[in-house]
Order: sequence, then structure tokens, then C-alpha cells
Amino acid sequence: MTPSPSSSPAEPGSTPAAETTQKTAALIYNPIKVDIEAVKESIARHEREAGWGETRFYETSKEDPGGEVTAQALADGADMVIAAGGDGTVRAVAEALRGTDASIGLLPSGTGNLLARNLDLSLDNLDDSIATAFQGRDRDIDLGVVDIEREDGQRETFAFVVMAGVGLDAKMLANTNDDLKARVGWLAYVDAIIRALRDNNKIDVRYELDGGGRKSMRAHTVIVGNCGLLPANIMLLPDAAIDDGQFDIVALRPEGFFGWFQIWFKIVWENGVLRRTQVGRRILAANSREVRTLRYMKGRKLVVRLDSPQDFEIDGDSVGKAVALRAVVDEGALTVRVPADS
Repeated sequence: MTPSPSSSPAEPGSTPAAETTQKTAALIYNPIKVDIEAVKESIARHEREAGWGETRFYETSKEDPGGEVTAQALADGADMVIAAGGDGTVRAVAEALRGTDASIGLLPSGTGNLLARNLDLSLDNLDDSIATAFQGRDRDIDLGVVDIEREDGQRETFAFVVMAGVGLDAKMLANTNDDLKARVGWLAYVDAIIRALRDNNKIDVRYELDGGGRKSMRAHTVIVGNCGLLPANIMLLPDAAIDDGQFDIVALRPEGFFGWFQIWFKIVWENGVLRRTQVGRRILAANSREVRTLRYMKGRKLVVRLDSPQDFEIDGDSVGKAVALRAVVDEGALTVRVPADS
């Protein structure tokens, strides 16, 4: 914390007044996605109203999406780090904050904004998001931590806040044209899906969940989720909670057009529409049934080995290919600023 001087000097012979301190924040921002002058104006107002010290500002870059500058912000004494950028910026900041006492504020500035969506935060109101960071409350949520093994035996560790996936969804992200995404946002994924579906996407998976013995299955995609809401109101994992100490896991296993239709019907109609109303939930209770094309599981630790190198993604970013992964829940490892009345 940054100390500030007492409001008046101590009288001669008296006990010095207790030193006061102010909390300080840091803004980690992607200069391509953020109108930094508008952000600075709003921050100056809200930090003053909340009694915080002066905020420091740090730019991300292609070489450093946020992890290194977050570490610098912490070394400079930040009590809160506000992530202003896309999902990659948020993930990098969250990964760097893991295991620290600092909180994260969210200033959604990308096309996905996955963590903000799952916390039901404002997505397009800059001033409201900054007010929440400075005047909201702390909420502890889980982080996912995944170790992946590359084809050459090298291993890497990542943290994720929303979900990690291997197979078709990761191939879709790897196929996404960045220039097209910049122009049309999430519509760019339609083009990527079409290109991904041209290939034979089935993978043989051996897995072990919470030490329950090794099993095998064939799937197009395996997704490990910390929470379940995607853009376009798609509820992929309807029972996922961001602070329950467990992953929700889904394997997509369609066979042909009808299999894909079953997945669409289950995820978009049942999860995304019916589950959101009382009447819809009654309809589901009376008529819903499990479908073979989707296998849902829950657990705290998942170990997966693949039959061949497959595309892998975390929080919507492609991170190359993997032949194995180990995902565990780090319960309550990240403190997020949310509205005081939420």
C-alpha cells in the first residue's frame, strides 16, 4: 500500500497521529481495445470518491498480454488490478494474481468478455464498470489450473477463469481469422466452425476423474468449465458455479447431422431458453432426458491423454497442440470486484 501523510502535524510533545494509508489500483490495458483517455477520466473521478490513491497505468503488448505488467503493478504496491481488454488480458492478469491478496476489477473491452458475462457484470458501460471496481465488494471465485504436455514432451502450466477445451472447439479458435474477428466480432467463428467441420474431428480420449480409475471415450470436443455461459446467451454448462470448488465437464460426441442437432437443441433451446423461466424449468423436469451426444461430468481433478496431438484452448485463446493435460481446481484463488448490492 502507498502511505499518505497525516492531515496535520503533531503538536510538540504529543503522540504522533496514526499514519493513514490509501489503497491504490493499477490498470492493465490493451491499447488497441481501450480508449485510455476516457478510462483515465472515469478512474480519476471514482478513485477520488472512493478515497483511493492515484491509479497507475500499464500497457499490454504482443509479447506480454498482461502477466509481466501485472507482476510489476503488484511490485509497485497495487491492491487492485483492473483488467481492460479482451479475454486474453483478463486471463493473463488473473493468472498473475493467483496466490496474492490483490483483487481484480473488470473493464470488459473485447468480443467475448466471458468472465464478466458469467458474473453478470456490465459489458458496455465503462463508467459503471469502473465504479464497481472502486466501490464494489470482493467476491472469491475459483481458478482452473491446467498442465499441458506438448508432442515433444515439453510441459506448460496455465490458469483459466472460464473454461479450457481440446478438440473441435480449440480447432475452431485456431481457424478463426483475426482480421475477420476484428471486423465482425463473434460472427467470425461461424466461418471457423465451417472450416473445422470439414475435417474428421473425432479423437480417442483416455481420462481419469478424481482418481476414479482410467476410462476411455471417443469425442469431438472435451471442455473443462469453471463456469458455463458463452456469448449469444449459450449456456454450455448449466449446472456450473464459479465458486463451488468443482469443474463441470462436457464431452461432445455427435454422430452426423442428427447428433449435432441434438447438441444444438440441448444447449441452445433447453439450457439457453427453457432453464431461464419457471415454466420452462417445469417443462424440462417433465420431459428432459440425457442425450448420448453430450456427456456431462463433475470433479476437482481431470487427467486426459489423447491419441494424437490436438488443438487446445483456454478462455477462448488457442495455445497450440497438446497430447495430454491435467486440470485441477484452485478453490477461491481469485478475488473479483463485483457490485456492492449483488
